[in-house]
Amino acid sequence: MGEFISTEVKEPYTIREEPLGTTKHVRIVGIGAGASGINMIRTLRRNLTNYEHVIYEKNEKVGGTWFENRYPGCRCDVPSHNYQFSWRPNHEWSNFFAPAAEIEQYLTRIVEEEHMADTIKTRHKVVGAWWDEARGIWDLSVQNLETGEEFRDQANFVVDASGILNNWKWPDIPNIKSFRGELVHTASWPKDFDYNNKNVAIIGNGSSGIQLLPTIQPDVKKLYHFVRTPTWVIPPRIVSMMTMGGPAKDILGQIELDEKENFTQRQIEKFKADPAFYRKFVKTIEQDSNGNFALIQNNSPVQAFATSKVIQYMTATLGGDEKLCKALIPQFPLGCRRITPAPGYLEALRSSNTEVITEGIAEIVPEGIRLESGQIIQLDAIICATGFDNSFAPRFPIVGRHGNVQDAFKNDTPKGYMSCALAGVPNYFSEFSPPPFPFLPNTQTLKPPQRILHTNKRPLAFLGPNGPIGHGSVFTLSEHIARYITRIILKCQTEQIRSVAPTSAAVSEYAAHVAALMPRVAWSGPCKSWFKKNGNDGAEDAPVTALHPGSRVHFFHMLERFRGEDWEYVYDGPAGNRFWYLGNGFSTRELGGEEGDQTWYLEEEADRL
Repeated sequence: MGEFISTEVKEPYTIREEPLGTTKHVRIVGIGAGASGINMIRTLRRNLTNYEHVIYEKNEKVGGTWFENRYPGCRCDVPSHNYQFSWRPNHEWSNFFAPAAEIEQYLTRIVEEEHMADTIKTRHKVVGAWWDEARGIWDLSVQNLETGEEFRDQANFVVDASGILNNWKWPDIPNIKSFRGELVHTASWPKDFDYNNKNVAIIGNGSSGIQLLPTIQPDVKKLYHFVRTPTWVIPPRIVSMMTMGGPAKDILGQIELDEKENFTQRQIEKFKADPAFYRKFVKTIEQDSNGNFALIQNNSPVQAFATSKVIQYMTATLGGDEKLCKALIPQFPLGCRRITPAPGYLEALRSSNTEVITEGIAEIVPEGIRLESGQIIQLDAIICATGFDNSFAPRFPIVGRHGNVQDAFKNDTPKGYMSCALAGVPNYFSEFSPPPFPFLPNTQTLKPPQRILHTNKRPLAFLGPNGPIGHGSVFTLSEHIARYITRIILKCQTEQIRSVAPTSAAVSEYAAHVAALMPRVAWSGPCKSWFKKNGNDGAEDAPVTALHPGSRVHFFHMLERFRGEDWEYVYDGPAGNRFWYLGNGFSTRELGGEEGDQTWYLEEEADRL
């Protein structure tokens, strides 16, 4: 895409008869009321004036990912006290890794107590967005899912506060609709699904499959686990932290947990009564998590040490079983696929009612699964934990200056600017919403086979390429991205900027940096992974499109300053003069338009950058 050049006929220049600092009114439309959408409400409230904000949320309730995901064993794999907003600490997490329902309750409580419900329109879905260059406005088509009515809305800015793992799909297995039993996807778990005392297959050993299996294994009659690719399964996180000897080692020795990693009631009361200790605990665990990027540096001593420890753990937990070790322990680098803590998973694979199958599936037949050898596995239920469409293409048309983003991202390697903006797509930002250990369901309504149990709910989703999706708690990540986006909107308000978008040159050069750095880390190793273009179905050597090329702290540092030189602007004023915002010579700081000290420049801290 070439650089945008405005063809607008310029008017004679005239002075704007308002003081410097006057903000223009803007309308902001958000998509999705998951964690990022909720955080965005707060960030805008604290930093902007003279604006209106509405969020369209497809579901009947807020919570996004954590409202959607209901499969047994669903929880986050980030320590609970770091999987929260920095501005809303929760002292009462029940477990070191919070279950899905508890995270949903946390988000729901915030919306209620912060009086955010008026900003959110539930059961509304954005189905199209078109940029109008002349007006500097997004035209949006929105569907009311209660009535089926479709209506138009407008926005100066669109903030798509979702993620990429949202378009779940059935595995590409012949005749999948022929199955007479119950066919279930983990991303669309039905409330009435009863797996007790049944012959059940779980296809896939990604994050959701690994969480699900040990949860249902004790209750099924026979469990067949279909594994196509080995995966790294690390020891329980607390054990890992202690073994690696990081910052968390000492403070974890002061925390009271039971055998299931639940916090004791006495520990919860201590968190409440001792704010200094609570703060130290949260910061120390955060610091420990921030060090994980060192583990995936190819050929580094840290990676070699961690790899040896994980192999020892997996081998011991699998009882040295040669078949299981060959099926489960990878040959590709640690971290090439998502590193997965999975309490009870490896142990469950050794149970008498569990069988691991690595042979390929030839087809689905009415009574079950036929293997490539011809053997038929008789089943009552098939559970697919098989992933998503990771193409980065939005689920609805987003038409910017150069056409539909859907087409561009389907045909080419996705490229974005620091994971939150796109060249040629003005005033559009993608803000982080947490794809968790369990993932987001999709927007499709699939025609079921004879009995497919499913729901059709999800928050609309899109996250810019090469975001920090695998770097730790996305709650904190979303706070940084929200502040970055809000600074841009504030700049547009106060400097009378009609539209802003990163230049094609900046996006291309950022992509070149990403491509040059990725070979240094395990993500680019020889494995199939949703981190890469085309996801798990793509080539092993496909480019890494889902992850930020650096550490978590690196991402925070990168977003500290807005690089205005990387962006192109269209201005509101006559003659397109960029200095129209300077106004009539007065400043809002001297005319009572802003609170605070009008002689702030005399303070000792005034010289700090």
